[in-house]
Amino acid sequence: MSPHVNHTLLTTGEVARTLRVNSTTVRRWVKSGVLAAVILPHTGKRQEYRIKQSTLDTLLNSGQLPQ
Repeated sequence: MSPHVNHTLLTTGEVARTLRVNSTTVRRWVKSGVLAAVILPHTGKRQEYRIKQSTLDTLLNSGQLPQ
């Protein structure tokens, strides 16, 4: 395991605030496979996801948001 990789998990809301988009947009990206996420066990009204900080960092460094 690389010591430089950040394994922090972020909620869809945290990712949405960072990217300045709606959390529904982040969920859509996850469901369409554009944004990799950890899928948590379904216990409520909505499926819950967590996005690795390293995945968000890669997206930010690419300079382009998914469509």
